[in-house]
Amino acid sequence: MSQLSMKEQSGCRKLLKLVPLDDLLPLKDTVTNRLIAVENTEEAIEAIITYSKDADELLKRKKVHRDVIFKYLANEGVAMPPNSDKHQLVRRTIEYWSSGEISRREKNTVITDEVGDGLSDLAALGKQFCQWFYGLLNSQNPSQGPPVQDWGPQHFLEDVRLRLLLCTGEQRVDEFNGAQMVSQRLHALAGEERLLFCPNLEGYGLKCISSAHGLVVVAVAGTIHRDNACLGIFDQVFGLIRSPIDNNRWKIKYVYIKVEAQSAITERQLPLITYDSKELLSFCN
Repeated sequence: MSQLSMKEQSGCRKLLKLVPLDDLLPLKDTVTNRLIAVENTEEAIEAIITYSKDADELLKRKKVHRDVIFKYLANEGVAMPPNSDKHQLVRRTIEYWSSGEISRREKNTVITDEVGDGLSDLAALGKQFCQWFYGLLNSQNPSQGPPVQDWGPQHFLEDVRLRLLLCTGEQRVDEFNGAQMVSQRLHALAGEERLLFCPNLEGYGLKCISSAHGLVVVAVAGTIHRDNACLGIFDQVFGLIRSPIDNNRWKIKYVYIKVEAQSAITERQLPLITYDSKELLSFCN
């Protein structure tokens, strides 16, 4: 029977949900020697976890592809170079599960006003916002399946601005203004272009500052995926401010996105934020 720890079992459940059904069922047959019949994905995952000797053995199975492990780590905010091989990803996943990191992460937490005044702990506010925003945006991607969360212009100020910089050999800049236009363009990234954003919420992947006038600037870097392919890296800067006409809730005032295609990424480049505080504040001017 399984020798996986509780943390490993929890991590494996998340990871195995990313495995396509065409790979998951053969993986279940291999692990259980075809002795266990299942009726759905959840039963297949539980059978795999129960009959796996240890986490290392499970992760090294052929049907647990490199891209699945990479995407799992990215979803958890564990940044790895896009060209990492499967051995490196397996080792980092085992390290992650055996450390105290996993207990500190909560995914898809909705941003609320329960973070104190929002300015006393900028790092907590920034991380909570990113977990909420990318969970909401990624849920619009049809490859993720239901449920689709409540996306819309209500999350933005009426005069919000979006600046989108695409670096794919050539540079292209698009700008959008107003809550409806900005909401629609961001939605199209996930809904029509089927992109998945995996932010790096640890270390130098996330930076948060505030201005003297209550504006909070959140900068985050990460990787962009479509299905099982890593397309490149991104950095994104948000300007957040409380809306006095909406119960003083945080709203998005400004969004800047820079996307670099995989072909433009250097060999060991990680998604990191390199802007200093002055540069971050200048985005929202």
